[in-house]
Amino acid sequence: MTQDQRTPVMLEQHGAIAVITISNPPLNTLSHSVRLGLDRVLTKVMTDSEIKGAVLCGEGRAFCAGADVREFDQAPQAPSLPDIIRLIEACPKPVVALIHGVAFGGGLELALGCHYRLASSEARLALPEVKLGLIPGAGGTQRLPRLVGIDVAIDLVTSGRPVGADEAAALGLVDALIEGDEIEFAVDFAHRGSTQLPVPLSQRASPEGPPMSVFVEKRASVVRRARGQESPLKALESIEFGLSVSFEEGLRNERAVFQALRTSPQSRALRHAFFAERAVAKIPGLENTHPRDIQHLGIVGGGTMGIGIAVCALKAGFNVVLLERTLAESARAREGIEASLQEFVERTRMTSSDHTAACQRLVTDTDYGCLSNAELIIEAVFEDMETKKEVFRRLDEHAPKGTILATNTSYLNTDEIAAVTTRPEDVIGLHFFSPAQLMRLLEVVKGEKTDSHVVATCLAFARRLDKVGVLAGVCDGFIGNRILFHYRKQVDYMLEDGAMPWEIDQAMELFGMAMGPFRVMDQAGLDIGWANRQRLAPTRARRERYVEIADRLCERGWFGRKSGRGWYVYQADGTVLPNPEVEQVIHTESARHGIQRRFFSVEEIQNRVMLAMINEAARVLEDGIALRPLDIDMVKIFGYGFPRWRGGPMHFADQTGLDEILKLLKDYAMTDDFFWRPSSLLEQLVREGRTFSDLN
Repeated sequence: MTQDQRTPVMLEQHGAIAVITISNPPLNTLSHSVRLGLDRVLTKVMTDSEIKGAVLCGEGRAFCAGADVREFDQAPQAPSLPDIIRLIEACPKPVVALIHGVAFGGGLELALGCHYRLASSEARLALPEVKLGLIPGAGGTQRLPRLVGIDVAIDLVTSGRPVGADEAAALGLVDALIEGDEIEFAVDFAHRGSTQLPVPLSQRASPEGPPMSVFVEKRASVVRRARGQESPLKALESIEFGLSVSFEEGLRNERAVFQALRTSPQSRALRHAFFAERAVAKIPGLENTHPRDIQHLGIVGGGTMGIGIAVCALKAGFNVVLLERTLAESARAREGIEASLQEFVERTRMTSSDHTAACQRLVTDTDYGCLSNAELIIEAVFEDMETKKEVFRRLDEHAPKGTILATNTSYLNTDEIAAVTTRPEDVIGLHFFSPAQLMRLLEVVKGEKTDSHVVATCLAFARRLDKVGVLAGVCDGFIGNRILFHYRKQVDYMLEDGAMPWEIDQAMELFGMAMGPFRVMDQAGLDIGWANRQRLAPTRARRERYVEIADRLCERGWFGRKSGRGWYVYQADGTVLPNPEVEQVIHTESARHGIQRRFFSVEEIQNRVMLAMINEAARVLEDGIALRPLDIDMVKIFGYGFPRWRGGPMHFADQTGLDEILKLLKDYAMTDDFFWRPSSLLEQLVREGRTFSDLN
């Protein structure tokens, strides 16, 4: 075996076949050094008469995960990936891609340049560039349609979704599935493929394009799914353009679009989110703190949240014991869990055998003694302090010493709950988001006395559940709901001053939010917010403006979707319409307070919501409730539908300019200096010429 000391690319000869191995752990990304190594080794394969073919593979657990994202902010360096792929296509000897693990982005484009593609059973293939605000930039939009057809290419390129080995074979994306020893199979395949090489994809005829109406429909579908993100539409346009021009012209266009997107605000935001998602679990001071091993989970409460948490844990392989008050409630909880798991089977996200195994790992009971084997117990009862305290008193009595006791509260003081136990060091908040089986955010709330090993264990638990665990401090609403509660006040003010709920929803959905704030309230239930406002009423500042419109709706029993009516009306056939009676309630309340209603533009609505969000988020940082700005960005993206392509509110603020943010806040403070008072942290950063990203 020989290895170029300057490049992480190895060449080993198996008889007349060269095995080229990319060795750039952990995922063999196509860094500049890798590309240099591939250039040198491929040149040797082409010029060495003793070599009759080559197998291209990756070391470790991946074939190649694509480009090194860290290089995107640097000037391009030769050789480019398109240069490497051209070299492979020009090789007069067969080059076989041996795909195991992931072949993503540039890794799949590299494979598309090879004469043949083989896949192991666990292989996953994708062109996920749109998830970073890009399009494939090394021929993906041009070669893929020539291999699998236009419809499949559009689906894979505009969605970025991965396909497994079986689907890849069915689509014609790979030539064969590997049987037996991978290297032996691939070497033998290369030997057999040396007699007559297939026509490279770049030289194949462009597939015949569908009627114009088909692309119109595709474009409408992509735009609807993208919700303001531009790269999926650019990817579609690149495919469409390539159908009417030569391969080389299509390739030049693709590369030009890729390079333009690489420096776009959306791509920068998506790359920020990409790195932040990986950085959020790295907690200063916990580097050498080892998590406890958790295999048995206890859950107290079999309502919506308890069921959702149980489903998450069972899917992840945990043994789960769920405690309810009565046998009837216990049976209903089991039925709900099994039904929810079955939905995953129906959506092909779980096998029938996995469903059976998960159900066998579930125990439901009514006696606290059933929790004796649990290493972690999560309370998921009604959001009431006294109810939760009573549960924790009983847990303190029955749970073995060392068991982690967690509360799933959305707002309540974790330290106050911990204080009723004899072991506050073992108490922590685990705030799941509804529906827990689908939402990826998990706020891990560290109390004043929570032990560091408990924190580390719960962050590891989040990862096993495939959740984004974000560490938060104790305050009313923690990170996400504290910020939400604040900007919803501004939404209420606009409602009373002249805007309609559906106008505000539309403006924020145009901004890129998954749902506008009033649609979210209807989904969650207006009664939840009502109860929280009543809880906080004694602490409300005298100077604080309070809008009673939502209270008026609750007094009428309009709690949103659950009651069939809230800000919107929910009809039996699934139709959702603005509630016409809401308008009268709003006008009555405005008149009662002597408010002359006015027009709010889309831009003003968006500005007011974002400024309120950013200002309160800065205060969350000031108070030490969030460790870093990136933690806030992840909370809002994964828990509240903030558009990922905007990078989160902190990144958005940096891109807008903190000096501009501060100026607008001061302008608004002229009309309401209580609500709009700028955060002292924001003022400090502007004085020092720094940004939120400097605090990450």
